[in-house]
Amino acid sequence: MADYQEVREQTLAERPHGVDIQAAGYLLELSLDWIVLRASENIHRLLGESHVTLIDEPLGRFVHAQALHDLRNLFSRLSGTTGIGRAYAVRLTDDPDLVDLAFQLIGGRVLLEAVPSARDFGESFGSVGGLIAGLSNSEGQALLDAGARRMRALTGYDRVTLRCGDERAESSRGAFSAPAAMTDDLPEIVCDLNAQQVAVFPHVTEDKSARSALMRSCTSAAADRLRSEGVRASLRVPFSVDDVSGEFRCDSRTPRAPSFELHAAAELFAQLFAMRLEIDRFRNG
Repeated sequence: MADYQEVREQTLAERPHGVDIQAAGYLLELSLDWIVLRASENIHRLLGESHVTLIDEPLGRFVHAQALHDLRNLFSRLSGTTGIGRAYAVRLTDDPDLVDLAFQLIGGRVLLEAVPSARDFGESFGSVGGLIAGLSNSEGQALLDAGARRMRALTGYDRVTLRCGDERAESSRGAFSAPAAMTDDLPEIVCDLNAQQVAVFPHVTEDKSARSALMRSCTSAAADRLRSEGVRASLRVPFSVDDVSGEFRCDSRTPRAPSFELHAAAELFAQLFAMRLEIDRFRNG
């Protein structure tokens, strides 16, 4: 997975500063001691405290001790590696609603994102193995076409476009206004282009950590481009294994609720697909 993360970080380095996040999620930027440095301005809906109140305070003041203990243990296993850690169905406070979490180590800070917990947890991961196994008899362009179809089956999006070098494949349910422009300036997860954006407090010009968020907001240019294609929500899944790199882009005509599990399952499928593609190219050299 390290190669994928290197590609992702290189892409992020080229993005503009000062991004917001999408209103469907929450964001906390923490020190390595888990002191709150920044918070999305909707965080009161998650933790019951104003984003202003949280700044420079230990996260442990606002979440259950067991939840914090479990998260720090999980994060300690991620430290020293690259990638995104995830935890599912977590109860952070006395609120009965559970959340799914994604966290990354970016520039010496912990970037923690939260979304409402998916009710169908396990379905996405459970189908990856069978989808990959079905690729065993495909090769060349047929393998690319099958990869796009199976990613669409996994995610349930209306269109999946696969780009790998100069090669391209698409699987679509009905026509879109325009082909997918496979650019690197989209967030990994776009829930609803028409939804509100939320600022991250304190506001800073050099927003180096928050712009790594899975659910950062789209730039206006990227949002306009998606609308021109007839897209309302999207999921970007880059992959890289040795000399094979590319990207799946999943598009929906309607809003999609965020799912960290679906995103993780799509990442797993993409990496396994890249390995299968590498084998195919080695055999057919």
